[in-house]
Amino acid sequence: MSQPSEKGAAVGRGIGIGLMYGLWKPRVLGAWRVPAAGPVILAVNHAHNIDGPMLMGTAPRPVHFLIKKEAFVGPLGPFLEGIGQLKVDRDSTDRNAIGNALAVLEHGGVLGIFPEGTRGEGDFASLRAGLAYFAVRSGAPIVPVAVLGSSERRGRLVKALPPLRSRVDVVFGEAFEAGDGTGRRTRKALDEATVRIQERLTAHLKNARRLTGR
Repeated sequence: MSQPSEKGAAVGRGIGIGLMYGLWKPRVLGAWRVPAAGPVILAVNHAHNIDGPMLMGTAPRPVHFLIKKEAFVGPLGPFLEGIGQLKVDRDSTDRNAIGNALAVLEHGGVLGIFPEGTRGEGDFASLRAGLAYFAVRSGAPIVPVAVLGSSERRGRLVKALPPLRSRVDVVFGEAFEAGDGTGRRTRKALDEATVRIQERLTAHLKNARRLTGR
């Protein structure tokens, strides 16, 4: 199993910065809350396809995202792998993806996760247990992130994208520990961690909407 490329993720961040700031007007709040070093998990709401690239271009550190395997088609596959992104099969227990994600955290990197598992309302209403597992197993803090404005309106030229030069808000929340401090990884401990995570993410999203007026 090859270690996800940290240099690749840094290149991906550069591409994200150029694209996101070139096409839209990101407004980033609270980026200083992302620890400057050491492992961290960014838990991002997911309402639009640009939410991942938007975070890659606005986060203060390079991010390795867990991305559904369906996105790795054609030339996009080698490109995504080249910029340090992680392919995951959402329909099975993908041990390779789990190992890669834990390797990112073990090497002090930043793991990006859409805890809802799929694009939806972006309101953290249904969380998958994967986020709790990675947080409890690695001990890495979670930073909640709200991307707001990406799905409000459709662009005139490309209907699937937000209008060009429109404002998209990216709000980083306070880092928190998901586990109960015991390091237990039982089903009960992970279920409890998932409830804790959901409460924190939902509260952050509510606060982010209040802050941004969205």
